[in-house]
Amino acid sequence: MEDGNAAARVIQDLRVLVAAAGPGARLPSVRELTARHHASPVTVAEAIRRLVAEGLIEARPGRGTFVAAGPDVRRVPDLSWQTVALGPRPSGESEMQALLALPRDGAIPLSGGYLDADLQPAAALGAALARAARQPATWQRGPVEGREDLRAWFAREAGTGLRAEDMVICPGGQAALSSAVRALTAPGDALLVESPTYLGALAVARAAGLRLVPVPADSDGVRPDHLAAAFARTGARLFYCQPLHANPHGATLAADRRARVADAVRDAGAFLIEDDYARDLTIDGPAPPPLAADDPDGHVIYLRSLTKSTAPGLRVAAIGARGPAGARLRAARLLDDFFVAGPLQQAALEFLTSPAWSRHRRTLATSLRTRREALVAALRRHLPSLCPQSVPRGGLHLWIRLPDGVDDVAVAAAAAAEGVVVFPGRPWYAAEPPAPHLRLTYAAAAPDLMDEAVRRLARALRAERAPV
Repeated sequence: MEDGNAAARVIQDLRVLVAAAGPGARLPSVRELTARHHASPVTVAEAIRRLVAEGLIEARPGRGTFVAAGPDVRRVPDLSWQTVALGPRPSGESEMQALLALPRDGAIPLSGGYLDADLQPAAALGAALARAARQPATWQRGPVEGREDLRAWFAREAGTGLRAEDMVICPGGQAALSSAVRALTAPGDALLVESPTYLGALAVARAAGLRLVPVPADSDGVRPDHLAAAFARTGARLFYCQPLHANPHGATLAADRRARVADAVRDAGAFLIEDDYARDLTIDGPAPPPLAADDPDGHVIYLRSLTKSTAPGLRVAAIGARGPAGARLRAARLLDDFFVAGPLQQAALEFLTSPAWSRHRRTLATSLRTRREALVAALRRHLPSLCPQSVPRGGLHLWIRLPDGVDDVAVAAAAAAEGVVVFPGRPWYAAEPPAPHLRLTYAAAAPDLMDEAVRRLARALRAERAPV
């Protein structure tokens, strides 16, 4: 009781001093207040803590206590100088932020690049990470290029063209792609890309100061004739390609085009970055081997990530190349972040080499097929004119052609207002899009939500096309 009275006296005394003094004025020390009120130092400290919490005073370690600056005299920061110092904002940032934005409550996501939580092997990954975390060696520094056994797994998956020593482990496919582009190009160089192509690749190229050169692609993948012409016209030495279930349009490079694409790259003395993001997302039938599996002379830079087919938190990927290109990639990764966390590498390896990985791939193919069919059925029911003629055999997305004259960005905004999240096609092109499109993702929402999602999209499209 006596301590409570003493604390109250200290608090009242300090309130009077604060009211009489100006902002920044020094207040009596703990020793002075202890003597003045015959209170213990603990009681005085508690009184000061309560007034600090109220914002009346400031405690500065080693200096004492002071009257806090009031809101009316506190200086408002002036950050306008940063506008001049930073210069123009890099292009592509807003599109990437929109792509990665979480849907608002109640909205049905038909956009995104990761699996719905129900499709992720969270229990198996959690168990693998728990086992890895209990092993002291995983917390130690390992090889900067990554664990040899994990690199060997990625090399085997790529085919006979790459070895473990050619690979380097990266914290996700985006980091691997960014390192590769910076290691193999200089600002002002041309980068050939499929048209349309992965939004993240366009953002990386722009951030690196590269000249983007789009190469037309159709339902059979990139056009080899246009690729050869683009190499000849630009003198480019790098081509970014997704030969399997390309994002966003879902095409797989046709068998009769594979050799012609390889010839175009070889004849130009160039490299091809093969982004094999969808290797574990094939739904119908076996996937063709990577281009890297038939690359004797080291033209293919092979990239594969585990994140898309498992969970967003498993930021583990590998990128590999032979010869001096591989050495440059490994050096670039070292400069970026030294190495990937050991427990994450160990957990990934345990998961990949356990029966849980094969079970997950089988279950995932079945679940993605169910969701893809539910989305296609909903389109046929509510928007039959937009149903794609060719449905991709894998991946996560449908590429929907909108009627001529429709603004795809406006449709996406109208859909968001209706409670369904879709992504416009325009940002996926390095140049002017030939037609309006939407990318619809079937991996982010449950099958029983697809019908309602497309119903909402149909309302949005009708509203956007209605005469003003």
